[in-house]
Amino acid sequence: MDHRVWAEQLALLGDRGIVASAPDLPGHGGSEGPALTRIAEMADWVLRLVDAIGLRQVALAGHSMGALVALEAAGRLGSRLSGLALIGAAAEMPVNPDLLEAASRDLPRAAKMIAAGGYGPAAQADGRAEAGRRIIEAAPPGVLATDLAACAAYRDAPAAAAGIAARTLVISGSRDRMTPARRGRALADAIAGAQFQELPEVGHMPMAEAPAELSAALIRLLR
Repeated sequence: MDHRVWAEQLALLGDRGIVASAPDLPGHGGSEGPALTRIAEMADWVLRLVDAIGLRQVALAGHSMGALVALEAAGRLGSRLSGLALIGAAAEMPVNPDLLEAASRDLPRAAKMIAAGGYGPAAQADGRAEAGRRIIEAAPPGVLATDLAACAAYRDAPAAAAGIAARTLVISGSRDRMTPARRGRALADAIAGAQFQELPEVGHMPMAEAPAELSAALIRLLR
């Protein structure tokens, strides 16, 4: 996916005077270059971006693979990290082999699989799942497969979690079949002082499924 999925959060945060950005990783959305192949490389890219902008302190939020990237980057920021939100996240994210194969060989099929399994019932009924499917299907060739493989290979969450001292919130959907809420709670338990919030009747895509609730949670974290 890309920055478009954060549109409602950016607007609502902006209404509260919070400056926020949703950058596209290489190979995604408006960013050029090939997709990075490892979560650690993506975290390096995020940290270079933070330095290039000149931010002395920053709060990070990430969803799914982006949550692993945010977690890895947060573990290296030390006192520069003012807050962390991990959404639809778990310490390990194994990927269904059928989905990995589809992502490599048949992107439309993979996009359908993610849309079918990643959204809760309400989003399936009102078209939000279909909108997500179109974004995924429009990804450049090979990007989804690269992303899923990076998620499946990442094993450094415990070390990253141990280095986080900032306020942290882990958010899961009660109907998330890709990263179940129990695994999100376990991730929160591994981070000192982290809070856990479960969104009822929400699947793996809270940005689209519960935009107001997610934005409110982010605002509380940042205030």
